[in-house]
Amino acid sequence: MVMLRTEGLAKRFVLHLQDGVRIPVLAGVDLAVRAGECLVLSGPSGSGKSTLLRALYGNYRADAGRILVRHGGATIDLASATPRDVLEVRTTTIGYVSQFLRVVPRVPALAIVAEAAVGPNAIERARDLLHRLNIPARLHALPPATFSGGEQQRVNLARGFIAARPILLLDEPTASLDAANADIVVGMIRDAKARGTAIVGIFHDSAVRDAVADRVYEMRPLQDAA
Repeated sequence: MVMLRTEGLAKRFVLHLQDGVRIPVLAGVDLAVRAGECLVLSGPSGSGKSTLLRALYGNYRADAGRILVRHGGATIDLASATPRDVLEVRTTTIGYVSQFLRVVPRVPALAIVAEAAVGPNAIERARDLLHRLNIPARLHALPPATFSGGEQQRVNLARGFIAARPILLLDEPTASLDAANADIVVGMIRDAKARGTAIVGIFHDSAVRDAVADRVYEMRPLQDAA
């Protein structure tokens, strides 16, 4: 079953402080990802990979095209959805793990992860995920602002994976991790695929990319200004 599909997706940025210069980033993006599949976005810097991922999450409003998401047994077009509908899709259907952890200061790591959980035993599940990602128990009661970059990213990953949403977007999830912890994330991605999660991700680590990708969507920078 196709969980996420784009049709003719386009996005440009307007530089209002530069006399309204328009910079096209995405044009005619057509892709689809099925349940249990990992689609990897590949291409050089400036090709729009992160922009596409943010558009799929509703952070960026598309200028043209559709973003069709399987949500609650129906299909919703995020490109034309209301802000309330976008929020509902994020709450129940699409998860997103960025490169950076943004949380309220002074909130313990365990609470940050458990807050994103769906269903019972949130604290236990959060603790298990943090242990799996090599975050020791002595750190669970501390705010992630005191952690290293790699530790913060692992908390971010635990928060993203604990919700077990049907669609998961990953923006360089192993960028701050050593090889051993990157291997753990590969295992988590494989487990999510086995549960039927549809994944779209950006992976600059070629070993990680090769380990999780079912298909690759190649992207290139747009050469001509609109």
